[in-house]
Amino acid sequence: MTETAIPPAGEKEVRRLDRVIIRFAGDSGDGMQLTGDRFTSETASFGNDLSTLPNFPAEIRAPAGTLPGVSSFQLHFADHDILTPGDAPDVLVAMNPAALKANIADVPRGAEIIVNTDEFTKRPMAKVGYATSPLEDGSLDAYRVHPVPLTTLTVEALKEFGLSRKEAERSKNMFALGLLSWMYHRPTEGTETFLRTKFAKKPEIAEANVAAFRAGWNFGETTEDFAVSYEVAPATSAFPNGTYRNISGNLALSYGLIAAGHLADLPVYLGSYPITPASDILHELSRHKNFGIRSFQAEDEIAGIGAALGAAFGGALGVTTTSGPGVALKSETIGLAVSLELPLLIVDIQRGGPSTGLPTKTEQADLLQAMYGRNGEAPVPIVAPRTPADCFDAAIDAARIALTYRTPVFLLSDGYLANGSEPWKIPDVDELPDLRTPFATGPNHELADGTEVFWPYKRDPQTLARPWAVPGTPGLEHRIGGIEKQDGTGNISYDPANHEFMVRTRQAKIDGIRVPDLDVDDPDEARILVLGWGSTYGPITAAVRRLRKDGFPVAQAHLRHLNPFPRNLDEVLERYDKVVLPEMNLGQLATLIRAKYLTNIHSVTQVNGMPFKAAQLAEAVQEASRAQ
Repeated sequence: MTETAIPPAGEKEVRRLDRVIIRFAGDSGDGMQLTGDRFTSETASFGNDLSTLPNFPAEIRAPAGTLPGVSSFQLHFADHDILTPGDAPDVLVAMNPAALKANIADVPRGAEIIVNTDEFTKRPMAKVGYATSPLEDGSLDAYRVHPVPLTTLTVEALKEFGLSRKEAERSKNMFALGLLSWMYHRPTEGTETFLRTKFAKKPEIAEANVAAFRAGWNFGETTEDFAVSYEVAPATSAFPNGTYRNISGNLALSYGLIAAGHLADLPVYLGSYPITPASDILHELSRHKNFGIRSFQAEDEIAGIGAALGAAFGGALGVTTTSGPGVALKSETIGLAVSLELPLLIVDIQRGGPSTGLPTKTEQADLLQAMYGRNGEAPVPIVAPRTPADCFDAAIDAARIALTYRTPVFLLSDGYLANGSEPWKIPDVDELPDLRTPFATGPNHELADGTEVFWPYKRDPQTLARPWAVPGTPGLEHRIGGIEKQDGTGNISYDPANHEFMVRTRQAKIDGIRVPDLDVDDPDEARILVLGWGSTYGPITAAVRRLRKDGFPVAQAHLRHLNPFPRNLDEVLERYDKVVLPEMNLGQLATLIRAKYLTNIHSVTQVNGMPFKAAQLAEAVQEASRAQ
């Protein structure tokens, strides 16, 4: 964080910064996600580049004031291009002792800590193991601590509204938001409009929240404890010309699915069962019936994918959304989709496992399940977005593959991408690909006697895709099911030679999918390559930038297509003495690459439910370069 003083504004000094990392933390009932969302929205409208990391408790409602119940929201915003939510907060807002204790280890010396002193009483401190108050025992001397009685000030500000103390206390997050908005010169009109809209049916609650927000702003303006405010200029150089909005990964993915349906001129059918962290896609798509979206909240995971596959059979773009535990339940129907050779998108928003695991934390540990988690030889293409905004393009790419090659496709996002957000340039519709795929309309084969018939498994010689025949089309009646089919006719076949032919043909179809070559960023002819996939893109790129700034030459490449791999991956791997591969699992992609290319991979792994930090990866790359 670079700090530059500029002339004072009014009675208080204003300092200019190039970037700031703020973390809001409190009990899961304190509204930290809403506070972070609002600060993010105003920051996006101001024009800063940004990246966010919401961090939810794993329990639906942990006991108030306990460490498991702490919810946080980290926002990194800057006047230049950034890629991660930041390694460590410059400012921590701690609403109670649990929030302080759960986050203090991440806060660097010299950082600012704003604490709600009203909560630092004996009982809340005892809940988290504080024998003495950290505000008084010197344990926070290394930080710039701002003690603020947030609860008291909020209740006092809302006296005129006639609310009970409990109702008034709920607005303390808006007081904190107002204070931080003053500190960093964030716009306020959007938040006030949002509050009045959100609580339109309860105008007295809306005005109380607006009053608390304004009181927080005024407190910053008038109190002597905050002698300095800060400015972070818009990131004008980071964005090409265009219209931008702030977007989360799940929202971008939802919009990508909607766009794919229009580009393909097909209705989109979502068959889904709610599961964290994928449920937001179901919620979002259910709002867009006007775009030809039909959403079905099924009674379980199996019913969800069964309905989606049935919709694909009927001529729709079938989609099912889930997370790792749901993929396990859907595996039989995915195998059926492989056998039927119908387009189907399986959206897996990965989370920590095994079993129920860590529902609200992130992980990349479903790759091998997506690759091999079915009985028999059942190959499925795999596409992985790399940033929240990239989820839009990845969804369209996955739909392209599914429709062109008549195959189910895995779209592997994760909780970090799903809940994180960044600016997204709204694309020009004319620049999006044409995904229209013709249905079969008549016979496609002539028998020896001259009779014209329809063969459901007669393949396109270029893509090996079979024809897509909508049920009810006259003359295109055909047999379909999970039992092995005879090549061409689709009739049931137990012939060993035919089965081997069909297995190899299905594999050849996937192997032949056209994907772009792997692009390598290597300005210095480095001898070490950092390879990644999925959401590791941001931390890897930030780490590579640090290393290059320090004079350490390093190359970077990032995989979107994990099955099939880009055709030039072998050549890229051979070009470097060492390949470092960070993953939020125990080395699943490293295992696949070692097996396919017989290449030594330096695997860097992490499975703590959180994304990598840039400093951590920079150090890992340097260690790998020294290793024999």
